[in-house]
Amino acid sequence: MKGGENMYLLVKLAKYKTIMAIVFTMMFGFFVGAPLMASAAAPQINFGLQYGADTGLGNKDVRSTISSIINVALSLLGIVAVVIILAGGFKWMTAGGNEEKTGEARKMIMAGVIGMAIILSAYAVANFVLKQLYFATTGGDYETDVPTDV
Repeated sequence: MKGGENMYLLVKLAKYKTIMAIVFTMMFGFFVGAPLMASAAAPQINFGLQYGADTGLGNKDVRSTISSIINVALSLLGIVAVVIILAGGFKWMTAGGNEEKTGEARKMIMAGVIGMAIILSAYAVANFVLKQLYFATTGGDYETDVPTDV
């Protein structure tokens, strides 16, 4: 009977051979591949920054570019939130005492204020993360090290 139990376990394991192969590959990569890659000399990676200068796009640091894109996107969203607040205020002023229109205007203003709070908190989080990533990768100060115009 013991042989039958072993065969049952082997058949059950064969069903999960794909999962076992993935786990084995990951373990092999972690225990063997990572030390081999760490011991090899790090090759110079070409990120193609010279092509940006050739096309007139510049060769600004990638971190600065990402930071600028995030700031512009959040600024545009802030403008949208202000426009929503202003539209709600205009709707409220032109409601003429109609409770239904006044209620819609209040909802618009609250949506704009909530949107503004979300945008400001997203800016704070993004600013914090960018500063911490810069410090972790370079050890320098974000405000003094990042060139404003390259």
